[in-house]
Amino acid sequence: MKIARSLLPLTMLLLSGCVVGPDYKTPGAALPAKFTESAGKSAGDTTLDPWWEDFRDKRLNAYVAQGMNENLDVLTALERITEAQANVVLAGAGAWPQINANGAGTVEGSDGSLLQRQTGSSHTQSKNLNAGLGASWLLDLFGQYARARESANASLDAAYDNVNVARLAYLSNLTTTYISARFFQEALALNRLNLASRRETLKLTEDIRAAGAASSLDVVQAEGLVNQTLAEIPPLEIGFYQAANSMATLLGVPAGTITPDLLKGGSQPMPRYAAKAGIPADLIRNRPDIRRAERTLAAATAQIGIAESQLYPTLTLDGTIGAARVISATTGNLTNWSFGPTLVLPIFNGGALRAQVDIADSQAKQQYLAWKQTVLNAVEEVESAQAALIRDYQTVAALRRLVASNEEALSLARESYKGGASTILDVLDAERNVANSRLTLAAAIRTLASDYVALNAAIGGGSAIETPVPTPSPTRVASAEATK
Repeated sequence: MKIARSLLPLTMLLLSGCVVGPDYKTPGAALPAKFTESAGKSAGDTTLDPWWEDFRDKRLNAYVAQGMNENLDVLTALERITEAQANVVLAGAGAWPQINANGAGTVEGSDGSLLQRQTGSSHTQSKNLNAGLGASWLLDLFGQYARARESANASLDAAYDNVNVARLAYLSNLTTTYISARFFQEALALNRLNLASRRETLKLTEDIRAAGAASSLDVVQAEGLVNQTLAEIPPLEIGFYQAANSMATLLGVPAGTITPDLLKGGSQPMPRYAAKAGIPADLIRNRPDIRRAERTLAAATAQIGIAESQLYPTLTLDGTIGAARVISATTGNLTNWSFGPTLVLPIFNGGALRAQVDIADSQAKQQYLAWKQTVLNAVEEVESAQAALIRDYQTVAALRRLVASNEEALSLARESYKGGASTILDVLDAERNVANSRLTLAAAIRTLASDYVALNAAIGGGSAIETPVPTPSPTRVASAEATK
């Protein structure tokens, strides 16, 4: 009796249930109040900002819309949501009673002369019908399944964020590749323009030589510059076709599919507005990779509780009900049942269970460090992209003035050469300067546009636009805190 009274409080404690393991707390990061070269004003929610429309390129907008639901990386990430939803169901299934039914039927008989002598009949037969119902319920005394559901729900959140990570990467890659394709087209157009100019210089040199005012060396030098320009065209064509093929893959269609459309031509994309970087704190809510890392940390933290729950006793309630009917010379029914708890106490396991706790704890710490690194990388990406973009605008403005100056210098050099006041080398040098400055300007515009993309991607711009989110699953359950 004394033993029963002493065990009663322990029994009531076990049946009341508790949740072991650390409760998750959202981590914090020490971030500066503003970026180095920004005004320190929040940009708000950038996840719905269609920044690619700032290029005012209808064809680019059409490609982005086309690929929104066709990019294979995004579709794969969406399918992982279905997997994560199923894992939520799986994580919570063990907390419910498990009920199984069974049934069986047999027919038995015998023949022989011995039966004839003993019973007067040479044949006997009996039929046995059995049916049963079994139930088992593992009581979640220390929150094993509560923590499992908590971990699964956090992983489901991470799967949703992973879709936006894939979508942001798609937007960045597609737009940057489109910018590259247009750069190669612009470079090809400039080279063909340079080729026409150098052929004009070659003809001018041949005419002057025919008049006896130029040498064959002048003609050969002018001809060499023409051939050099011809040699520069094929590599640019290769670059264009590679960019077009890469775009097709990003859009989820075979390579070469969109090349005819791109060959129709178009100007180099140039952003019409300045991107607003916001403040570092904006990144915590706008960057999908940071949100994914935080949710992964939450899932890992819940795993500590799962591991700790294995250190404590488990209590299982088992019960069975069976019925049998025998049809033979003597017919009858038989019913049996059983019910009882099973308590398992982990006593000695060589330290394996404690090691599992240490492993889970270490993995959670690793996820925290990964989250912190993701935050720091995001701040670095914004700082670098913003610093580059500010100076890109300055570079493009200076190069535009340089191109204008070189074009004027070329015109003056030709007039001077016609009048005999300068040599062919002056003209050829002026043509090289024009060609190089034009190509350098085109490359600078490409860099500016790419850095504009990089800055918008770094602040999480547009990551949640047109994300086809599956219907909210009824499998989401309350967190461990709510179940305590």
